[in-house]
Amino acid sequence: MKKLIIPLLLFTCISLGQTSQKIYDIIDSVSAKRIEKDIQTLVNFGTRNTFSDTISNTRGIGAARRWIKSEFESISKNCNNCLDVFYQKDFVTKEGNRRVPHDAWVVNVVAIQKGTKYPNRYIIMSGDIDSRASDTMDFTTDAPGANDNASGMAGTIEAARVLSNYQFESSIVYVGLSGEEQGLFGGSGLAKYAKENNWDVIGVLNNDMIGNIKGVDGVIDNRTFRIFSEPVPANETERERQLRRFYGGEVDGISRQLARYVHKTVKTYMPEMNPMMVYRLDRFGRGGHHRPFNDLGFPGIRIMEAHENYNQQHQDIREENGIKYGDVIEHVNFEYAKKLTAVNAINMASLASAPPAPKNVAIGGIVEPSAKFKWDKVEGAVGYKIYWRYTTSPTWDYSRYVGDVSEFTLEGIVIDNFFFGIAAIGKDGFESPVVFPNKVFR
Repeated sequence: MKKLIIPLLLFTCISLGQTSQKIYDIIDSVSAKRIEKDIQTLVNFGTRNTFSDTISNTRGIGAARRWIKSEFESISKNCNNCLDVFYQKDFVTKEGNRRVPHDAWVVNVVAIQKGTKYPNRYIIMSGDIDSRASDTMDFTTDAPGANDNASGMAGTIEAARVLSNYQFESSIVYVGLSGEEQGLFGGSGLAKYAKENNWDVIGVLNNDMIGNIKGVDGVIDNRTFRIFSEPVPANETERERQLRRFYGGEVDGISRQLARYVHKTVKTYMPEMNPMMVYRLDRFGRGGHHRPFNDLGFPGIRIMEAHENYNQQHQDIREENGIKYGDVIEHVNFEYAKKLTAVNAINMASLASAPPAPKNVAIGGIVEPSAKFKWDKVEGAVGYKIYWRYTTSPTWDYSRYVGDVSEFTLEGIVIDNFFFGIAAIGKDGFESPVVFPNKVFR
């Protein structure tokens, strides 16, 4: 019997230490040419302002969202109807909304690839359908929105094309959100829909501007991208806030763990890229479509270019004093958009292939020479990994695989000097996000 156990343990250790060829294949399958074609199609609708024409087949947001829906339906047809494609909408009124010129339906286009094992666990990738001119109330002037945000929308469609060729244990949602420029209406509507339908949302990847490599400051960089994440959930309880004063966790909320997950996955599979975690909900004083999900307690982050060019955002197309303004397709770098699309695809594939994160993670070891842990086992996990880092480090720098157990002691590691977390490991080596301890024991 011992002769059978030892090779099995050896195989488990080897598989956990290897990367997955599937992830490399996904990276190679993303097409810059298809992304370029999709961005051009979206630009050709003239304006995609949320309150623009909904009747025309060639101009306005109505034509744009019908085209996006048809693309998702075509993708679904090619994978034996593996996507559930539908509109999700909410009615927005002018009253009380200073950026709403008239009452209208805010319509999102949703495509769901159901998981084989955990169909109610969802990873969401979003792009924004809508665009805007200098005046957000102006819904007739041309607003091509090539980078903001045809790039993110095209990336979402392309991710659906690639990942629909695979099956995953958890569900993946590809969505085009509307009403972003008027007040994050689309994200708010879908977040509410997810809550009302009891979705177990384990991650929202909001892609808003993933195609520009030349910043307004003149910096040109086709490797770096930003990952924005809030430190702790917006809906945390007063007791949770009080416990953080004594046990830590000021930068260890669920969205921050999602950001670290993306950072680690990219450094493993796309080492040429430079993921930059930004410890902020979004850009200074600004917002994005992941925020409504954060507001309801869902983990969500913003993935975007590192160097923005404000002359090419929210601007009427014009030239003044030798400066060209406007969000036109000439400013989009399609190879860069391809890379950031791959960043999304490999993280969704990894999350959707991993077991659920462990529950009820408890930590002990106060005034002792070792750190102790207990957690509830989860279905689908073949083992667990303990992560730790110095309290000033942004990333999980140390780890130990501890096998299929529900408690463990790290001998010689003083609890005072580090932060800790636990991840569940699946049979193919895919990991859940790290879970920061939420209980203390002695």
